[in-house]
Amino acid sequence: MSLNEYPSKLLESAVNEFSSLPGVGRKTAFRLVMNLLKRDSGEVKRFGETIIRLHDEIRYCKVCNNISDTEVCSICTDGTREKAVICVVESIQDVMAIENTRQFKGVYHVLGGIISPIDGIGPSDLKIDSLEDKVKAGEIKEVLLALSTTMEGDTTNFYLFKRLSKYNISLTTLARGVAIGDELEYTDEITLGRAINNRNPYQQC
Repeated sequence: MSLNEYPSKLLESAVNEFSSLPGVGRKTAFRLVMNLLKRDSGEVKRFGETIIRLHDEIRYCKVCNNISDTEVCSICTDGTREKAVICVVESIQDVMAIENTRQFKGVYHVLGGIISPIDGIGPSDLKIDSLEDKVKAGEIKEVLLALSTTMEGDTTNFYLFKRLSKYNISLTTLARGVAIGDELEYTDEITLGRAINNRNPYQQC
């Protein structure tokens, strides 16, 4: 039977939903759905309820925009973190990648994306104003621009540099141990850790 000829509209609908996820093709989606059908109803119910709760109850930290179960995330409330050093990242996945290196002791600011005109994403679509507000308050000493080393990441770095260079702070970037064109979340922990420890002053190109 072809995957385009499903014996059930319910099965086809479920496959369509799973295959809408990034990186999940229709064959993989079909296998996932069939696996769920083999599980008992209690497991499937818990699976569905977990997804619904994730969507309805997850919060975003009001300080750094990281995912959290509370109004302010555990990183921002950690008294041992160096609050005067902010690491600017594109996504929550990047926070997790950097935290896994155990090399960064400051706090984060999640932009929620990077500037990408081809995708219709401009500065106003990102959490840039709130970042500048933090710097403007005068308690920040360093902003580490830890964005992916892609053209879009470098464009965003340059824009942030132009916005923040008027303030009395140190603007740094990851050492280029991270290869040009690499997505940060896919960089191995050792390379990423070294790039954090050996970060450089941002230099306008």
